[in-house]
Amino acid sequence: MLPIHHMVGAAPQPVAPFSHAVEADGWVFVTGQMPTLPEDPEAPLPEGIEAQTARVMENLKLVLAGVDLGLENVTFMRVYLTEFKRDYAAMNETYKAFFPEGKLPGRTCVGVSGLAVDALVEIDLVARRP
Repeated sequence: MLPIHHMVGAAPQPVAPFSHAVEADGWVFVTGQMPTLPEDPEAPLPEGIEAQTARVMENLKLVLAGVDLGLENVTFMRVYLTEFKRDYAAMNETYKAFFPEGKLPGRTCVGVSGLAVDALVEIDLVARRP
C-alpha cells in the first residue's frame, strides 16, 4: 500500500517543502509544527516558551483534526527546544496540560541550535488510527 500524503487546509502554511502528515498502514506521521498562526503565517510569533508551546500544540491538533484524529490517537512525540535549560520546565507544564492525567504519549525532547522561523519550540508526532 502506498503512503497517503495529507495537506490540511486549516493547518498552518508549511515553512518548507513537506506534507502536513503522511499515513501508512494506519500510522500517521505528522510533520513538526511551528508556533505560527494558521491564518497569518507572517504574524510575529507568540512571545515566550509557554505561548509558543501552546500554539504548536494547537497547530498539531489542527493537522490531526484534518485527518480525523486527535491527541488521544498520538503514540509518540518529539520536542525540539532552542533554549533547553531555560525552557524545558515551562514547556513541560504547558505541554502536559493538553493531555488527560496518565494518558501522555511516549516522548523525546532534545536541545537544538536553531529552528525555522526563529521558533523556540517545534513538535512532531506519530499517531495511530483506531
